[in-house]
Amino acid sequence: MAACHQQISLQALDLPHELEGLEGLVQTDLKAIVTVLTQRASERLLLTRRETYQLRRELWNNLTRAINETVEPLSADRR
Repeated sequence: MAACHQQISLQALDLPHELEGLEGLVQTDLKAIVTVLTQRASERLLLTRRETYQLRRELWNNLTRAINETVEPLSADRR
């Protein structure tokens, strides 16, 4: 029985032009937050590799989505 691996893409950070130059900094911070939370959960809850991967993906996508949605109204195009 062959394992089926889906390639799930990660949500992209999409900051408005008014916040240009902060994308790299925010991505670095997001990576650190996701890594720390995932490592701690994996150690304390004895997560499987699959659970750890899913948690990492969900944290990244949800945090990125929240940032994108929150800063979207700050764009001059939306004001």
